[in-house]
Amino acid sequence: MNLKNKTALVTGASRGIGRAIALNFAGAGANVIVHYNKDKCAAEKTIQEMPGGQHTLIQAKMEDPQSLQTLVDQMIQMYGRIDILVNNAGIYHTYQIQDISYSQWQNFWHKTLSVNLFGAANLSFLIAKEMIKNKEGRIINISSRGAFRGEPTAIEYGASKAGMNAMGQSMAVALAPFGIYVFTIAPGFVKTDMTESILKSPAGDAVRKQSPLERVVDVVELAKTALFLAAEAPPAMTGCIIDVNGASYLRT
Repeated sequence: MNLKNKTALVTGASRGIGRAIALNFAGAGANVIVHYNKDKCAAEKTIQEMPGGQHTLIQAKMEDPQSLQTLVDQMIQMYGRIDILVNNAGIYHTYQIQDISYSQWQNFWHKTLSVNLFGAANLSFLIAKEMIKNKEGRIINISSRGAFRGEPTAIEYGASKAGMNAMGQSMAVALAPFGIYVFTIAPGFVKTDMTESILKSPAGDAVRKQSPLERVVDVVELAKTALFLAAEAPPAMTGCIIDVNGASYLRT
């Protein structure tokens, strides 16, 4: 799978899923923009491990529309175009609904949707406008199985990912005439450095038993799926939502 001479932006690429995708894209020959919000040290480590290419770090706040406009302006100034966007950046809070206040409830919804949905929507719009000029491009959204099965301890997170699914499908229809294809990946529980403590805790066995594979998704499996969508997925797949959850949640 070859991304030579392609420029890709991966949001939230300092750690976890975004980092794995950025590394895989770089390995396939892409020039990768590693987006981060706060963790510059981790983002720099990601860049250092990338093979070849002209890679760069760019900081932006996903919840700030002007920050995203500046991000896109910087990318176009540096690379002239953007071929691939991966909307991966996201936040997640857990709670028991009976234990939080109304103000906390509102705060969780505002923060989560501002990053996970509005941020991804704003960035997709700005990048799509650039892709339209070139009559080609690919947008890959990282959603969640939680959009389908529900997230009782992170209700606004599940809602934000359901919104992302609908956004991706609608944009697939709107952008297809311009040669721009939109795909969505809905992962299950993924093994990353950020989830390692959960997997090593007493709750780890219950998480692994959610899948008949008796394990969680390896982050490399997810990165390879994203690479396929970026490099080889046929145009007829635009608008798809691909489950990568080890059959831990099945839908029809």
